[in-house]
Amino acid sequence: MSQIGKKIPEFKTMGYSPKKEEFIEITNKDFEGKWTVLMFYPADFTFVCPTELEDMQGQYAKLQELGVEVYSMSTDTHFVHKAWHDHSEAISKLEFTMLADPHKSITRDFDVLDEEPGLAQRATFIIDPDGIIQTVEINADGIGRDASQVYDKIRAAQFVRNNPGEVCPAKWKETGETLTPGLDLVGKI
Repeated sequence: MSQIGKKIPEFKTMGYSPKKEEFIEITNKDFEGKWTVLMFYPADFTFVCPTELEDMQGQYAKLQELGVEVYSMSTDTHFVHKAWHDHSEAISKLEFTMLADPHKSITRDFDVLDEEPGLAQRATFIIDPDGIIQTVEINADGIGRDASQVYDKIRAAQFVRNNPGEVCPAKWKETGETLTPGLDLVGKI
């Protein structure tokens, strides 16, 4: 069942904030009023995951300029996140908060829990300031994500939100043309 257009579930969890160098509590209320990227990944101390999180860190400053906050989440504890941050060259670069879901309830509520191993799937959610899911991307375990695509999707989602009645075609960039759906376009694209 699609999650697009749905409100994110209520949750409360602990996370490790590399910026503050401390453990913090985060709830769904912390997502309100700003754009949010929630990036689920299978596990700390693995192989593809650090490359993805490091890649997201490479986009973090640009996303922050757009008013976007980024969170990563796995079914590890916040203690394991801190240990990984302290021992991995790639993860030590992170500035965004790493959320913990050891009870697997949040991962299950977002419908991205791979039940058999008890790990999160490789999923990225873009959530608007009202807590509504605008995009979801889920990849197979062995396929890493490209954070630059998240940046492009955020720009398009923000444009559509701020320009009712207009839509962004494929490969849209901020300076590109948009479309205004109507009878005059039917069969002409």
